[in-house]
Amino acid sequence: MAILETARLTLRPFCQDDLDPLSALMANPDFMRFSLGVRTREETAAFLSKIMGWDHAGRPSPFAVILRESSTLAGFCGFLHQEVDGVEEIEIAYRLHPDHWNKGIATEATQAVRDHAFRVLALPCVISLIHPENAASRRVAQKMGMTMERETTFRGFPAQVYAIRREAWSARCGA
Repeated sequence: MAILETARLTLRPFCQDDLDPLSALMANPDFMRFSLGVRTREETAAFLSKIMGWDHAGRPSPFAVILRESSTLAGFCGFLHQEVDGVEEIEIAYRLHPDHWNKGIATEATQAVRDHAFRVLALPCVISLIHPENAASRRVAQKMGMTMERETTFRGFPAQVYAIRREAWSARCGA
């Protein structure tokens, strides 16, 4: 069941059938760069169970990013629930297989998710946590209309907090 569609992508809830392709992605060092490192199949299964639980409970969660042309799982893009500097935040997180980098796919996916956050979920604000050395993710966040609000330490790593508020999105997108 598709939730969001773009010119090249279908973004849909994850399902149990995604475990094997997601495990392959999360075992890839490039896919997991700027995160806590590669994940075993068991760790991926736990992550998948957690995000499917959020989805079943009606909470914002990550979407499987499916390339429409090939029906291939390219990665994920969607919502993570984070505590940042003592504040509960909704993060738009995104990660794609390296074969799909530098093709505008992350921007296409994140913009659809951002619009969903404000149009459908009526969230007041969304953030993205970005490692200072991750220039590609900074560009994606900026293309979403996010601006860097501050630097912090998140889970022991340096992070830049990019954010966009509903009002800024509305002014930018004419919604």
